[in-house]
Amino acid sequence: MFRHKGKIRAFAQDLRLATLLSFVAGLVNITGVLAIKTLTTNLTGHFAFFAEEIMRHDYTTAFTFFLFTIFFLIGSFTSSFLEELVTKKKPEFSHIIPITLEMLILLAVGFFGGQYSMITLEGKLTAFLLLFAMGIQNSLVTNISKSTVRTTHLTGLFTDLGIELSQLFFYTKAEEVKKLKTSIFLRLSIISFFFMGCFSGGIIYQFLEIKTLFVAAFFLLIAQWYDYLRLKFHLIKRRTFH
Repeated sequence: MFRHKGKIRAFAQDLRLATLLSFVAGLVNITGVLAIKTLTTNLTGHFAFFAEEIMRHDYTTAFTFFLFTIFFLIGSFTSSFLEELVTKKKPEFSHIIPITLEMLILLAVGFFGGQYSMITLEGKLTAFLLLFAMGIQNSLVTNISKSTVRTTHLTGLFTDLGIELSQLFFYTKAEEVKKLKTSIFLRLSIISFFFMGCFSGGIIYQFLEIKTLFVAAFFLLIAQWYDYLRLKFHLIKRRTFH
């Protein structure tokens, strides 16, 4: 799921990566909305609120929305930096530190966090950390799939989906149509699992509240162990038959 990058990745690998991590993003997104009443997986709305508060001359609130974008950016930078650092020595393990860091952040927020107003320091800190974690995830997935998969927001996905659906009316070559349908299926899968993450997260939140993030961290752990166990299986298989 994580070990292969770019052109050497199979569609099944992208599909597993897309569905699992978009589900995680959906869980984080709805948890942020219910706990602190703000989006924690994308930045588009925050830029609009930032501009609105500037127009109102409420520079303190505007600065908070500006920091939201900065924490997402820092998360993206941190993920890519750690990935490149590890790649120089152990390229097959380049994903481990970023995904582990994301897990730890989700666990920490789930353990120490609560239901806060965005005007409180605790509410702002929760948002900063969740945006940082989603920056890590978005950067990691983008790097691994070479921008084929994005999991933390849907605006670009719906744009690409609309373009590709229109192209179905004009592409006639069998190879082109097959490639197009594969891409459409991938995008629909991401959208569906993001929605399922939001929907199931909303139900789980009624029982666990902010600890719903533990469920998101658990799915990240599954993703890590899946790759590790597959690697071990291939190594054992190689030794057995050689």
